Amino acid sequence: MYAVTGGRTRSTLAMEALVSSATSIQLGHTYTREYRQISELCRQVRSVAEISALLAMPLGVARVLIADMEAEGLVRVYQPQLDAGKPDRGLLERVLSGLRRL
Repeated sequence: MYAVTGGRTRSTLAMEALVSSATSIQLGHTYTREYRQISELCRQVRSVAEISALLAMPLGVARVLIADMEAEGLVRVYQPQLDAGKPDRGLLERVLSGLRRL
């Protein structure tokens, strides 16, 4: 995974941030396998944590790749609204529920 992220492990994306594909067109072979997998998964809105779990990918790697994809306009990221620096409890419960279904 080190090669996939170019050694980067830090990202400002919250693990509960929601991600959706920015395009309905499948990504071609000019993109990495990981980009194509993330894009395909995000045809349905998913959390960063859920993407990480479904792809058996370390959370830090998923966060970096998703942030890169957002910068390229391949996905849309919806960061949670923070209340006094804390994520919304309802959102966290929905993320936890989704992870349990995996």
